[in-house]
Amino acid sequence: MNIDWEIKKFEELSVFELYTLMQLRQAVFTVEQNCAYQDADGKDLKCFHLMGYNNEKELIAYSRIVPAGISFDEVSIGRVISSDKARGTGAGKALMKKSKAFIEEHFGNVPIRIGAQCYLIKFYEGLGFQIASEEYLEDNIPHIEMLFKPL
Repeated sequence: MNIDWEIKKFEELSVFELYTLMQLRQAVFTVEQNCAYQDADGKDLKCFHLMGYNNEKELIAYSRIVPAGISFDEVSIGRVISSDKARGTGAGKALMKKSKAFIEEHFGNVPIRIGAQCYLIKFYEGLGFQIASEEYLEDNIPHIEMLFKPL
């Protein structure tokens, strides 16, 4: 699958881009996962937003790059999402690799901590993340912190 990537600070997002990324986040996290939570948590304003578009210019992959000191002491990748059209195509893995590459380029060769949904542990382990906490509930979904330590 060919994906066109864009990364922007919050203030660089167009109204259309903001609408589509919020629409995708709500479709998956709120509707599909049946989870009522405060998506507009104030962090978006301080983050970078990585957006992946298919050939039809539809947003199919997204992550939020969170600078250190906002979610964790380390830089973080959050709101990792692939649309139903992109699942099983490698888009999620490409999204995470692109997220990690941006962090290295922008922040340096630094550790990355994530709060992962537990069912995705193997996926993140395949990208070099290691379990770094006990399981916990976030918005009634089992999560675990995972840490990527660069060489």
